[in-house]
Amino acid sequence: MMTSNSSPSTWCYLSWLHTAMLLVLSTTIYTPILVSSKIDIPNYNKHCASVVPESTPNDVPESTTIPFAAEQGGYFLGGEDILNHPNSSRNYYPSSSRRELFIHTHSVYSTDADDVYKVEASLILKTSDMLFYMYDDTSPRGPLSFEVEGFWSESTGKLCMVGSGSTSSEEGKHHVLPALLKLDGVRNSSTIRSLVGGTLESLSTAGDSGYFKPISLLMIPQNHYEYTEVGKALDHVCTGGVAVPKNLSLSLKLSTPICKAFSRWDTAYKLEYPSGCNSTSGCNPLGEGAGYSPQIMFLKVIQCLEDIRRLRFQIEFSNSSYADYYYRPFNPNTTLVAEASWDVNKNQLCVVGCRIFNPANSLKKSRIEDCSVRLSFRFPAVWSIGHTSGTVGNIWSSKRENDPGYFKTIMFRSYENAAVAIPGSKYEYTVVDKARKSCTEKQPRKSKGKRHPDANSNDMRFDMAVRNSKRRRIGWGSSEPIAVGDQVVRRNRYVMSSRSGAAYSPVKGKNNHSIPMSISYSMSFQLNESTYVEVFSEGIYDAETGKLCMVGCRYLDSNNRTSDNDSMDCSKILINVQFPPVDSNDHIQGTIESTGEKNDPLYFEPLSFSAVSYYRQHSRESIWRMDLEIIMSLISNTLVCVFVGCQILYVKKHPAVFPCISLIMLAVLALGCMIPLMLNFEALFVQKDSLATAYRRSGGWVEANEVIVRVIMMVAFLLQFRLLQLVWCARSADGKQKAFLAAEMRTLYLCLPLYICGGLIAVYVNSRGNKVDEATGYAYSSSYQRSLWADLRSYGGLVLDGFLFPQILLNIFQNSAENALSRFFYLGNTFVRLLPHAYDLYRAHFYVEDFDGSYMYAEPGGDYFSTAWDVIIPLVTLLFAAVVYLQQRLGGRCFMPKRLKETEGYEKVPVASDHA
Repeated sequence: MMTSNSSPSTWCYLSWLHTAMLLVLSTTIYTPILVSSKIDIPNYNKHCASVVPESTPNDVPESTTIPFAAEQGGYFLGGEDILNHPNSSRNYYPSSSRRELFIHTHSVYSTDADDVYKVEASLILKTSDMLFYMYDDTSPRGPLSFEVEGFWSESTGKLCMVGSGSTSSEEGKHHVLPALLKLDGVRNSSTIRSLVGGTLESLSTAGDSGYFKPISLLMIPQNHYEYTEVGKALDHVCTGGVAVPKNLSLSLKLSTPICKAFSRWDTAYKLEYPSGCNSTSGCNPLGEGAGYSPQIMFLKVIQCLEDIRRLRFQIEFSNSSYADYYYRPFNPNTTLVAEASWDVNKNQLCVVGCRIFNPANSLKKSRIEDCSVRLSFRFPAVWSIGHTSGTVGNIWSSKRENDPGYFKTIMFRSYENAAVAIPGSKYEYTVVDKARKSCTEKQPRKSKGKRHPDANSNDMRFDMAVRNSKRRRIGWGSSEPIAVGDQVVRRNRYVMSSRSGAAYSPVKGKNNHSIPMSISYSMSFQLNESTYVEVFSEGIYDAETGKLCMVGCRYLDSNNRTSDNDSMDCSKILINVQFPPVDSNDHIQGTIESTGEKNDPLYFEPLSFSAVSYYRQHSRESIWRMDLEIIMSLISNTLVCVFVGCQILYVKKHPAVFPCISLIMLAVLALGCMIPLMLNFEALFVQKDSLATAYRRSGGWVEANEVIVRVIMMVAFLLQFRLLQLVWCARSADGKQKAFLAAEMRTLYLCLPLYICGGLIAVYVNSRGNKVDEATGYAYSSSYQRSLWADLRSYGGLVLDGFLFPQILLNIFQNSAENALSRFFYLGNTFVRLLPHAYDLYRAHFYVEDFDGSYMYAEPGGDYFSTAWDVIIPLVTLLFAAVVYLQQRLGGRCFMPKRLKETEGYEKVPVASDHA
């Protein structure tokens, strides 16, 4: 509390210290506001005596009999009123999100009853949407945990427990949630027909702060599982499917783990229906009442036993055409539980699937009723342009054709043609001869001394921007080799190593670069939200010229795939790609053309594409560029600290200049440090799993030094804020300086409308950028254009470049010739603002365009960077510095007409020198 004897400078210092501490704390990561809280609820018998009577537990925990596996998972339905804030209009976790539960058993005690055990556990509820709100300080953000304890009857399979959790309101008030957990079907062993259902109910009365509506639960038990279906003869299990000769499938040798082949828990497969199939024609694996034919099948491994090569699966079907497993709700009516075993006689995995019957809108009443679904998975030994999947298989029914629940055999293939890491696959070319005939013309000349990428290297994979005939960008896509020669490429999209330079496993063996090689490609691109194009192609690649020429095959209906051969068009698409030399800065260029007649229904306008060539040399150059940019960031931020420190020392030595320094200018500089600091401060703590981060890590010390950049930026912000505080306190300490205050307000009245108008122009330009292509009708998605936030950030950088503009206006209104700013301050900061634009000109000339996440300095989204802007902005910034220099020598209106110079100036008022 400020006493009557406290000086204004002391009060300002304390307020600055308090504000700075709040700003620093505001950038830290908050702990989750959903925490577990255990309260004692007496009288277990009041709630559970009719389910499992209470018994006296022993003192020593049981180690042989437990109700659940160590990590027992499941699903729940409901809970919106406790996962979302009570009485909130913001629906953080909608009912469409995926809701999962986990039970962690802490202790199990035997009791004086033979088959009754006391159990202590945690029940954790979470949704897939929680990831998006991790940094939203007003959201729940974390899983909700209940600490519960109770008794379990092994003979009846019933478990009843009481306990509590807690949640917080938007106002920050904690609410205890007393809860009752009832489960049925909890056994010490399980089979394919075993399910555990139950409810989580509130023990509070409706209207209380801790009340919530009942939540239904469902779990697939994992304890002591017995394979009852595939334990039979596998010939009987896999009977009725499509017979495939054994030599057309890869065998799983003892050295090849089967668990790795199905290790990804969200493996997706595309379904391919027979001709004439629809949702009501006996082709639906979900039954005729589903109303739609699923397009995607997800496979989640529940258990894998490597020694006997048996697995347990959870199989889910989706109507979506995209593999969005994470963000779709669990539906028991579209889910199968299955068990599988590897058949060495047929080189395939035989699977028995059972439908989950859910009679009501409650998970606790779900049960297994039908185990007539059969599946087979195999790994093709031979690939071709129409069969480019690492895993394929079939789904069929073991019932007779006239029986209820029967459906025709459906084929499936792995999503996005993912190749499993099982050696032995070969590729057979079927349309490469057409490519050789089509590509004999217009071959580029072979240049001596120019080296193009090798066909077996990572350099052949690229991401591309697709344009129409008017050169307007209409979409993005990616391309990668399927096979080089007869060897199938084993891709790994999640690993990127600068040492090996391989994003996929290169084909081994020596190649003669003077002979064009046969090559197969997969191209896919998104034109708009509803149009997804997938093209497979075969052709020849000449490593001496960098020319790739291919004939493409396009699936005619990629959203509802049929297995007929006539679903592919392989005769009317010609693809040409030109790879630049590895030592050049040029882009990969290509075209996709339709060779048919314009009246052909399959004809399309020519498309072109371009891509950044991430060659090994370019990767090394990008890493060197990132290292250089971090050094430049360190130097720039350090210089800012030095220049602001010089100005602080200058004003303390010359306190009379306080009224002549623009507060608006200082506020612009402080915000220029604070905003990027707050936006990027999580980089100190959060480890990002993006491609950009993987790329940065390849540079060794890049990510570690980025932390140092943030720390120095924070020091610069604190110094900027300290200078602003000194000037503000000096103004507040003397109430006689009304004339100076009037000049500051005039400056604000002129600057603020200009800044707002500039921002509105940036918004207008951004909105004009999202147009619909009149020639094709494709809408330019915002994801393909600069976002509004990026344009506003760039505009903020432009305002920061002109930081001297408010000071120039203040000097004009005051007509002051006072040396308010140290030369080190305004000339030094001008140099710091010029340096990124000078570097951007250098970078554009000597480096290949990189992905946005790799820029450590002169980030395109933080200012206006282009050849024109890199010339205009430095010229204007230098002009501002020259004007300030002349104003401080000749007067604030030295460059104005004589009649304007003669207006009254402001009288200098002595200023106290006891500033902190």
